[in-house]
Amino acid sequence: MRKHMLQWVIIPVLLAIMASACKEIFEPSIAKHDVALLSPADNYISNKYSVMFWVEPIDDALFYRLQVVSPDFDTMDALILDTLINTNKFSFTLDPGEYQWRVSAENGSSKTAYSLPRSFIINFSSIEQQRVMLSAPANHLITNQANILFRWMSLFGADQYRLQIDTNNFADESAMLVNKLTSNIEMMEVLTRDQVYYWRVRAEADTVQSLWSVINSVRFDTTPPGRVSLKTPLKGERRSLPVVLQWNTTPSAKRYKLYALKSDSSSLFDTDFPLIVNGTGYTFNRGQPEDSIYWKVSAIDEAGNEGESSELRNFILR
Repeated sequence: MRKHMLQWVIIPVLLAIMASACKEIFEPSIAKHDVALLSPADNYISNKYSVMFWVEPIDDALFYRLQVVSPDFDTMDALILDTLINTNKFSFTLDPGEYQWRVSAENGSSKTAYSLPRSFIINFSSIEQQRVMLSAPANHLITNQANILFRWMSLFGADQYRLQIDTNNFADESAMLVNKLTSNIEMMEVLTRDQVYYWRVRAEADTVQSLWSVINSVRFDTTPPGRVSLKTPLKGERRSLPVVLQWNTTPSAKRYKLYALKSDSSSLFDTDFPLIVNGTGYTFNRGQPEDSIYWKVSAIDEAGNEGESSELRNFILR
């Protein structure tokens, strides 16, 4: 009796594990799913030029294809948007006018039908009621590239745009690093010191100005992480395949670069190296008995800076 009870417990668990494994190997089809549009509602009317498109997320969907046309899909005068996004929300700035939108969900092997379209109207209003939407760089970006192209969306009725950049979150507007006007929707600026920079944009026309955009930040970082300390195998140690290479965690490291070298200690072992590794270990499973394999590791931080390589060690295959 006890044996049968165990079977009733074990069999469902095994089936669940098998189902999970199959899901990882075979991507589920989403073709029969329906995309539910959440916002904007059908026949929505707004004086705001910025619109948030929002759909109900679908399990196993990797992307959502958003289409926006004017005035509608039956009598389309203009295709405003046909873009693939990887979240179920997307913001965009539109000119005053009549629009329709629809969405299809996709993954690597299937896609749904488009949702039924919804209509909405953007009414004309003064830019004083509007807010510029920022495009790039992404908020909270960490980079080691000094030249940054700041971009934003155009705003109907604007003649020019004011870009402001500060390192103190605009606490003192008389001491900003950048306070420039441009008729374009982008501006290149050069970051000079390792620190966090805050930026915002406002549209201007004649004697009126829009609201300031949200404040985004970008961190400029050119300081590399520290030197990696190797753990095992020890220098000159004899090991049988597979050999687990291990090293200690390095502060500020996001990933590691592993170099495997031939017995001359200078030629890469093969074209797979250097190899980017997310953790602090790698299983080496190649080579022939008596081969002397040299290896070293360097750390890479979130900004892309690579630190000094560890000591160069070798191990000998049995």
